[in-house]
Amino acid sequence: MPIIKSAKKRVKVASKARSRNLQTKRRVREALKAFNAALESGKPAEVNKAHQAFISAIDTAAKKNVVHKNRAARYKSRLARRLKEAGIKSAKKTAAAKPAAKKASSNKPSTPKKTSAKA
Repeated sequence: MPIIKSAKKRVKVASKARSRNLQTKRRVREALKAFNAALESGKPAEVNKAHQAFISAIDTAAKKNVVHKNRAARYKSRLARRLKEAGIKSAKKTAAAKPAAKKASSNKPSTPKKTSAKA
């Protein structure tokens, strides 16, 4: 056991962080298992829902540095490939799917730029 006060605190902080990280990893594993089970069932709606849940879980883990971002990208790529091989289209939410927000136009007349008059 540590004797120094700061070392005691680091033990407590590290213990809490470890439990949070294990919980995040567990969510990723459970989401992966759910995806595999949904893929076995062959129901496209169920598979897409499980795929989105996995992507969310792995992105959260990467954001919290529980898994490396490249590992997260590799997992997502592999699952997308498996989804494609199964013949199921992913229900990704893309920016093109929703209409673009219109820019609010103001009724102010444009002011001409001032030019310096050098003689």
